[in-house]
Amino acid sequence: MGDVARQAGVSKATVSVVLNGTGGVKPATRERVLAAIELLNYRAAPVISQARTVGGRSLGLVLKEMDNPYYAEVVHGVRSVAERHGYTVLVASSEGEYEVERRAVELLRAKDIDGLIATPVLHEGADLSHLFELKRRNFPFVLLEEVLGVPASLVDVDNVEAARRATEYLIELGHTRIVHFAGPPYSMHSRQRVDGTRWACSKSRLVLADDDVIVSGAHLADGYQAAMAYFRDTPLERRATGVTCYNDLVAIGVMRALSELGLRVPDDVSVIGFDDIPLLDYLSVPLTTVRVPKRRMGELAAEMLVRHVESHAVVPPQRALLEAELVIRASTRAIASRNGVRSRDVVLPAPSHPSATSA
Repeated sequence: MGDVARQAGVSKATVSVVLNGTGGVKPATRERVLAAIELLNYRAAPVISQARTVGGRSLGLVLKEMDNPYYAEVVHGVRSVAERHGYTVLVASSEGEYEVERRAVELLRAKDIDGLIATPVLHEGADLSHLFELKRRNFPFVLLEEVLGVPASLVDVDNVEAARRATEYLIELGHTRIVHFAGPPYSMHSRQRVDGTRWACSKSRLVLADDDVIVSGAHLADGYQAAMAYFRDTPLERRATGVTCYNDLVAIGVMRALSELGLRVPDDVSVIGFDDIPLLDYLSVPLTTVRVPKRRMGELAAEMLVRHVESHAVVPPQRALLEAELVIRASTRAIASRNGVRSRDVVLPAPSHPSATSA
């Protein structure tokens, strides 16, 4: 407020009057104060009202799919750190709709949250002005999925590398017909995992055609419906023997469709998921998948955000890329016999690299 007052050539009391809309201030003076606020990107500290005193400090968390168990572990990680620092976490879900996300962000800010963690909707038609506005106002926020052009703090895994390793594993097992059941178009993770799949195929003699990338979604029904259509309509000589999926939910849906079509996993089709959600422990055929450190991602995002919130200076954007691991279970097998040996529950770590770097 002192900076604004000096820029506008007025007292701090005058700035306060303009911000609160109380008292009489000449129009020209008000315009000078508002221009200084705009120039300095000033964000007034929240007024310590009775409601805020009762509610205490809070962080917002905007997810994309409330029914996806992947996010349950992220939420637990965020809450564990936030509560340790005295913050309450308010959770909202966009359900993949950018307009809902925008309203959720605006509502949380109206509730005087101190900072925000978000998994943004990135559909081609998405209006991301609410994220650019957060940046312009120096409002503390951390993303769990990258938004190109928004220099914000990020916590994620290397999805391209993880998807590449999953596909390469199928190639090493002798699979020459591979398809990828891709995620929703509003997810940067979906695009990155397609890129990783293409990269793996390009390094071999395989070609991943456009028809081999099947847009499904993020839910059980999406994988089921996409797999029913593909395996029912594709001739045997062209049908894939190896499948990678956007996430575990899609993979479970694919496995259900294969079972109904009389195809066995992994004897007829090998399937790989992504995330390693707890539900996999209860499948009749344990699923090979990419294990994402979901709870740690939530913890690290909250730790990063609290540092931003409590710093007296603007904290430069930071990036933390955590390691993802390929966990080999019974849903994959070699096409050619390898002395009758099949790996189960073997963890292959990703290549080592620093877990966090500052950008």
